[in-house]
Formats: sequence, structure tokens, C-alpha cells
Amino acid sequence: MTSFVIFLALVAVVVMYAIGIYNSLINLRNRVKNAFAQIDVQLTRRHDLIPNLVEAVKGYMKHERETLDAVISARNSAVSDLDAAKQDPSNAEAIKKLGASEGALGSALGRLFALSEAYPDLKANQNMLQFQEELGSTENKVAFSRQAFNDTVLSYNNKAENFPNSIIAGMFSFELASFLEIESKEKREVPDVKFT
Repeated sequence: MTSFVIFLALVAVVVMYAIGIYNSLINLRNRVKNAFAQIDVQLTRRHDLIPNLVEAVKGYMKHERETLDAVISARNSAVSDLDAAKQDPSNAEAIKKLGASEGALGSALGRLFALSEAYPDLKANQNMLQFQEELGSTENKVAFSRQAFNDTVLSYNNKAENFPNSIIAGMFSFELASFLEIESKEKREVPDVKFT
């Protein structure tokens, strides 16, 4: 009889431990969703600024239609990928796709701002200066939100991959989340330095 009680007590401890692991995985997965919601707010703000920016520069950059179209196309792709990622922020593929489209949007905006340097009237335009300032501020907020999201993803993934948590995570199909990496090709290129 005593060994049976000890066995039941041991089973109860193991079950309670498993329930604790399961609940902590749920909590962390919900934190990932919450952290992504913060990114969503900032990216949506960024996406909403872009059509106004394009309208502001359209009159000045009549001959740069290709660049303006690239910005709008990249923005539309980023909006679409953001909507897909909102459905399940822990879906690694959707987050990777969002990171790629945001990187492409950043590159397109970079080309737009580089071209705007060739238009002195545009550089001095108050609307253009205001949009550049707002986009810069939004970019900083996106970077901060992305860092918070990635920190939360790290905590969630660590919890899901550590033993014995990985057993519970596997039994209940807790998929690993993916980091949101927004990289542009320009940031990875080595600058050409010449000494004269």
C-alpha cells in the first residue's frame, strides 16, 4: 500500500511539473504575440507614411517613375507580408518573409532618399523634411520593437528547446519562433574606402 501511495505521489509530481512547463510555454508564446503586436503598430505607421511621402516627391521627381513604383511595390509587399505574419507571429516562415520584404522596402526607400539629393527644391521642401523625420523616428521605434520581439522569441525558443521542456513542447506541437531580421543589402556591403 505504501509503495502505491509513493507511486501516485510521484506521478502527481510529474504531472504537475508537466503542467507547469506547458503553462510557461503558453505564456511565452503569448508574449511573442504581444511583442509582435508592438512591431505591427510601428510597421503599420511606416507603411502609412510611405504613400504620403511618394505623393510629396512625385511632382519633383517626374523622371524617376521607376524608383517611385519600386517604393510603392515594396510597400505593398511589406503590407501583405505583415498581414500574413499577424495571423501567427510564431510562424517562422511568415516572419522570415516579412523580414525580407521589410528589407526590400528599406532598400527602395534608401534609393528614393538618395535620388532626392539630386533635387535641391525637394531637399528643402518642408513636407519632405517632415516625412524624413517621421520615417527616421519610426525606424528607431521599429528597431526597438524588433529587439524586444527577438528577445521574447529567444526566451520562448530556449524554454521550448531545453530538456525536459522539449518533450512537452514536442507533444503539444509548440513550434519554434523565428527572429525578425530586417536587413538591407547596403548594410552588408563593405564601403569602398580610398585614400588620396
